[in-house]
Amino acid sequence: MAEIKLAAQVRTEFGKGAARRTRRANLVPAVIYGHGAESVHINLPAHELQLALRTANVLIGLEIDGKDALVIPKAVQRNALKGNIEHVDLLTVKRGEKVNVEIAVHVEGELAPGGNLLEYVQNTLLVEAEATHIPESVTVSIAGLDAGDSILAKDIPLPAGSVLAGDEDAVVLQIVAAQAEEPTADAEAAATEA
Repeated sequence: MAEIKLAAQVRTEFGKGAARRTRRANLVPAVIYGHGAESVHINLPAHELQLALRTANVLIGLEIDGKDALVIPKAVQRNALKGNIEHVDLLTVKRGEKVNVEIAVHVEGELAPGGNLLEYVQNTLLVEAEATHIPESVTVSIAGLDAGDSILAKDIPLPAGSVLAGDEDAVVLQIVAAQAEEPTADAEAAATEA
């Protein structure tokens, strides 16, 4: 995964009014924490941050007052109506350090013939990976699976350098049979009249 570089400014004003002024200036308030260090409050350019966060678990290289910091997004708060970013929590990481992150689960292949449906029990999988080599997603084959089959977390092949960090016996995907809806009394009466 490529590292995205952003320039950050140290934030000196705090509170609701200061946050509103920051957002009007096309900046996003953020906080950096981790490794037992004191939290650092910063402002990030809104548009560049929005583009960077399109990639899940993106590795961001920040330049803050001439110092470099390597971070990953931990929590992103968005405006419920507009969808723009209001605040970001960033976690400091070091090269070679292992971190726990959730990665997306994608499927490929066709289910066995019949009225089978695929149910996602979990959309993501918790894995431990090196901070500079976080996989974007995992792909699982569902080819030929039939009703009653399921795929557990331990059955999913992980990219090199990643290990499962969550419950290995957790069901991630399951195949269920489609259920036909029983006709209602009104539908039966209409069918007999016709």
